[in-house]
Amino acid sequence: MATMRSEFPHVPTSGRAVPAFLIVGWRWISRNPAVAITPVLLPFIFLYFLSLISPPSLLPLEVVGAMLFTMQNIGSWVLGDSAFWRIECSLQDMFVASPLSRVRYLFGIAVENLIAMLPALTILTVLLMWAGAREGTPLTPYAFLVLVACLGVLWVLFSAVGIGISSRIRTQREIWPVGNLTFTILGMLSPLYYPLSALPPLWQDAARFLPTTYAALLIQGALGITPASPTQMAFYALLLVTCASVGLVIMLRLYRWGEA
Repeated sequence: MATMRSEFPHVPTSGRAVPAFLIVGWRWISRNPAVAITPVLLPFIFLYFLSLISPPSLLPLEVVGAMLFTMQNIGSWVLGDSAFWRIECSLQDMFVASPLSRVRYLFGIAVENLIAMLPALTILTVLLMWAGAREGTPLTPYAFLVLVACLGVLWVLFSAVGIGISSRIRTQREIWPVGNLTFTILGMLSPLYYPLSALPPLWQDAARFLPTTYAALLIQGALGITPASPTQMAFYALLLVTCASVGLVIMLRLYRWGEA
């Protein structure tokens, strides 16, 4: 039986999945610019009302929360795309039959949705620079690296959460409620738009089981919004990686590849 390699020996058979998904993400925005506007609206609604009722000194913390909330919501978009492609388009069957592994498929969908989120993250980064300079918590190169690293960890983790849950969805009608319920609850439990110390003790204990909590504490400490010693920063980083690793393992075991 002829294979692609034998029929087309000079055509590469690896390294094309992520670029292909990049093109899909870019075409999505270019054909419908509203896709790039939507991720900006929800965080800015929170920021607007919080700016009316909270001290101005908390604005940098709130902008960081908006960035983390935006990155977390990629999981909802990944869930929607993965479930729709599998249920409505039967695309997953084609990918299962191809040399593409489930991990590369996950990264492909994650990259596609990251492209749609980049305009919102760029606007929020500019706003964070302005708010930080105004409130005496500038975005230094060190703080920027911590910010990017934390956003990267959450991007991978919540993309895995989205695709893991999507494989258990059976009908299109389940996509919207399941995705919104899951990621809204996760966003509400984590101290994104407010300090962890502002929560009731029981809520604080629940928030400490979520990786987004430690991403928020790391970025707040790097910016100088909340005091944190180097030892505390290292401890937060360890907890973030540990929580994210546990979540990845659980989601990859939950994910059905070639079974549905």
